[in-house]
Amino acid sequence: MDFLSLYVTLKLAAATTAVLLTLAAPVAYALAYLRFPGKSLFEALIYLPMALPPTVMGFYLILAMGPRGFAGRAWETLTGGSLLFTFLGITLACMVYSIPFAVQPMKAAFQKIDPRLLDNASVLGLSRLATFFRVVLPNSTSGIIAAAVLVFLHSIGAFGVLIMVGGSVPGVTKVASIAVYEAVEAMDYRTAGLMSLCFLPISFGFLLLVNRLSGVSKYGT
Repeated sequence: MDFLSLYVTLKLAAATTAVLLTLAAPVAYALAYLRFPGKSLFEALIYLPMALPPTVMGFYLILAMGPRGFAGRAWETLTGGSLLFTFLGITLACMVYSIPFAVQPMKAAFQKIDPRLLDNASVLGLSRLATFFRVVLPNSTSGIIAAAVLVFLHSIGAFGVLIMVGGSVPGVTKVASIAVYEAVEAMDYRTAGLMSLCFLPISFGFLLLVNRLSGVSKYGT
């Protein structure tokens, strides 16, 4: 059993979830409540990773993070190092790949808030920022948790994007999905089976949590 790859997987999923929820919340708020030019185009770009094959997404990320890409060139200028084949690189790739799973549940939760709460906040003179933190977020707990669960699960199951951006560096970018693939290639079905088995209780438990949250949101119980 490759416990090191399991550790890298959980570390990646935790980092991706924590950072992505923080960044995706204001995006979801803007899509739920604001009107601005190009909103439809912006929303389509946010959801684009759901439509693209993972290897295609990985290819474009390689171009962006490589020595000639805007992100890779900027990072190399700042640090002298490369984004490709690093933990930071696969974290950024996983964030881009998972952003629809963070934005969509939060946007849906924000849109379900009673408009009277927002009207009252406006009457009381709260700014949009204050309304976001004091009204929107506290009344969208189930959607935020659902987004966190979906991002976490999506991150631990990522494969195509990660193997293209990060390769398979043990202890750095080699996640469990890549370890399973390599074990199958080596015809080591015992290791592949044991590692695959680790995913079942995690995924099943988190999906039960999402279903429970959906039930609470729908029926208020």
